[in-house]
Order: sequence, then structure tokens, then C-alpha cells
Amino acid sequence: MNRILVLCGGRSAEHEVSLDSASSVISRLDRSRYKVQALGIGKNGESLTPERLRSLLDLKNAADVEFPACRNWIAWMAASRKELDAVFPVLHGPFGEDGTVQGLLELMQVPYVGAGVCASALGMNKIHCKQILRQQGLPVVDWVDFHRSEWEEDKDRQASRVLGSLPLPLFVKPANLGSSVGISKIVETAHLEGAVAKALQFDDWVIVEKGIDAREIEVSVVGNLQPRASLPGEIVPSGDFYSYEAKYVSDQSRLLAPAPLSPEQSRQVRTLALAAYRVLQLEGMARIDFLMDRVSEELFVSEPNTIPGFTRISMYPKLWVASGLSYSDLLTELIELALERFQRRRGLSVER
Repeated sequence: MNRILVLCGGRSAEHEVSLDSASSVISRLDRSRYKVQALGIGKNGESLTPERLRSLLDLKNAADVEFPACRNWIAWMAASRKELDAVFPVLHGPFGEDGTVQGLLELMQVPYVGAGVCASALGMNKIHCKQILRQQGLPVVDWVDFHRSEWEEDKDRQASRVLGSLPLPLFVKPANLGSSVGISKIVETAHLEGAVAKALQFDDWVIVEKGIDAREIEVSVVGNLQPRASLPGEIVPSGDFYSYEAKYVSDQSRLLAPAPLSPEQSRQVRTLALAAYRVLQLEGMARIDFLMDRVSEELFVSEPNTIPGFTRISMYPKLWVASGLSYSDLLTELIELALERFQRRRGLSVER
């Protein structure tokens, strides 16, 4: 029986979402295959106590889950790495989804679910991700980006650059974050400064995207070298856009799985999802998000999510269920993919 460690929480504004996702993952892991451990990381980067993690996960039955007690989660993982068959990092946002934890696990030589170091970093960085997608001929909306220092040095210049390049409305975002944290939609130029200030609370880089009247389409992808795409889904947000509140607080947003698309539109968006997955060299899993212009029906790649949500309402597992793959079987496949990639990469030579 394989021992699987679910790593959750994290030093991120998406900490609470991670815990919600981890609770769902732990509840659905096949106990006939896996012995499950759960290790929590606090917002300060330190270990959560077993008692605290149990409380935060709020599992209905955690009797068969091990909660290691440790003062330093990194030291504990280093000491226990030979006893771990795989790690399932359910860590959303920085210090978990951006290649940092993936690099740690590579150094420890422990198999892990999801994308590798470089692909994780690219998936998190909206600026570099869009640059690569556009360079490879995939459609993305126009954008402007700048660093905190550029904004602080000359706000008027950067604001003029944004407003001179992009028409209203605009979406202002931290470049390295997910779950719609720190995002603002602005329809008046006077609101740009406040939106940038909000984004800079979460990252040093800001990306401003052209807003379009669009449907929000999502596709779940699973696989390593031969990925496959789920049926597409559609988000019908309760507000102007799919904000953090619309995702996790309000129960008014609708998740349509599958999306009401024509067979040709469905084929097109799945093809684009696989193309983006391969261009970014993703492995394991990702949810690829799209914008579909309501008038022209043109599709744009919005962003990949290399550790998508696994909560009870998250689109990634819901789309696989709609495509005929159960939540539990999806988790099993993701772990098998992690083990397959680990064995494949172990065969790489370290000799000249």
C-alpha cells in the first residue's frame, strides 16, 4: 500500500482554499490503495500542529489519516522522504504552486503530483505565460505589465502607458497569484490607481489586461506526455466577473458541466487546451481557462492553473466526473502519473 502525503495550507493568500481542497482530496483518496498522511503549512511558513490541522480540515472521519507532529515540516519531509511513495501538494498560489515546493521535492527525490519546477513557475507567472503562449501562436488578450518600482517611480507614465494601449474596461491583477485574489475590474480611468495599489499588496508585478465581454470556459487536462482533455465547462459568475467572493463565498455562481457549446466549439477549445498544456510543458494536471468573446465567439487562453481547486464545487474534478472519470479514480490516476514521471526521470544520465 502506497503512502501518500497531502501537503496543504501554505504561505499564500489562497491558504483557506488549499485547506478546503485538501479536505476533499483526503476524503476521496482510495483507502484500499493508499495510506494517507496530512501535513499542514501555516501562513507564516511554519508547521501546523496535528490538532490545528485536524480542526481546519474538518474531516468527517479522520481516524485513518496520519497527522505527523513536527516543528519544521521541511526537516520532517527530508527525514521521512524514503517512507513516502508520493506527495500530493494541494497548495494554491505562491510557495506551493509556483515551483518552489516542486524544487524542494526534486532535491529530496520524492515523486509528486502535478507540473514540474519550470512549468509550475510559468503557470503561476501570468506575464511570462502570456508571452510564451503568444510567441507560440496561441490567442491571448492584449495586456500591459510593470514592476512595483516602475509604478512608484512614475505613476503617471505607467498609467498613460496602460490607458494609451488598452481600452476600458480593464482587469488589473497581481502577476503571481490565483483564485482571483487581488483582481479588480475597472470601468473608469480614475479607479486605476486604487486597483494597482490592491494588486501590489500581493505581488511586485502587475498585469493589466484588456477586458472583453466574454463567456468563461474551462477545460481540465490530465496526463504527462500524452495528455487528454475533459469536456469543457462554463462559469456563470454571480457578479461582473468570477471574483474570489463569487468562487468561494457566494452560492449564486453557476458551474455548467459540460458547457453549452456546439460540437465544433467544444472540439476547438479542447484542442487549444491541449496545445497550451504542451507549449508550457505541463505534466500531471492543469485546468486551462479561456475567454470566449460573446459577439465574435473568438477564444482566448486566459491562464493555466497547475494545481487547480479540488473543493466540492471546483470545476477541475467536476469536469472529469462529467467526462466519465470519478473523483476518486482521478486522484488515483494523478498519483500514478506522478510515479510514472519520477521513474522516467530517474533514468536520465548524470554522467557526461
